[in-house]
Amino acid sequence: MPPVEELKEWRQLLLWNQFALDEITTKLKILNEECQHLDEGNPIEHIKSRVKSIESISKKLERKGIPFTARSAREHIHDMAGVRVICAFTSDIDKIFTMLSQQTDVKVKKIKDYVGKPKANGYRSFHIIVEIPIFLKGGMELMEVEIQLRTIAMDFWASLEHKIYYKFDKEVPDSLIDELTKTANIVNELDDRMLTINNRIKES
Repeated sequence: MPPVEELKEWRQLLLWNQFALDEITTKLKILNEECQHLDEGNPIEHIKSRVKSIESISKKLERKGIPFTARSAREHIHDMAGVRVICAFTSDIDKIFTMLSQQTDVKVKKIKDYVGKPKANGYRSFHIIVEIPIFLKGGMELMEVEIQLRTIAMDFWASLEHKIYYKFDKEVPDSLIDELTKTANIVNELDDRMLTINNRIKES
């Protein structure tokens, strides 16, 4: 394929992923506002979103041994568009997932529950890949978006873990890994206690 045509495909793919992010973000904001209107509180504290950079996509395709083309990226990379939803309580994670999965135009394709089954280092988050339609001038396209649902405490821990692994170029000293794992347990206990307190407030 001529370089100009390939560049055009990449630009189109990244734009479509941005449209998919806009769609899913709008859905999440509407659900959050509806919950507030119904006096059910705000299950969402804030939302972060991003489309992977060309450099990041290239590295991921290289690790998979897949040619660097827009078509192969769309076929093999399912988290080009990513949304991180931050909640106050672990119960909010279930609530948001349930509300979102009940939307008729949202298809849940994959689930990774790192809340129920944390990673060995203590990482906790609820990941889902969803497929949603975007409506364009030339018709409809189905796009995938990765959604990560986590509490404020989980997000704080994950951000620190990312900084540490970046700082040490993934060669993290055992002492720090051990400390991270211990801290993950503290975060888990904090989430449990905060949820218990919140439930007691609701019942009183």
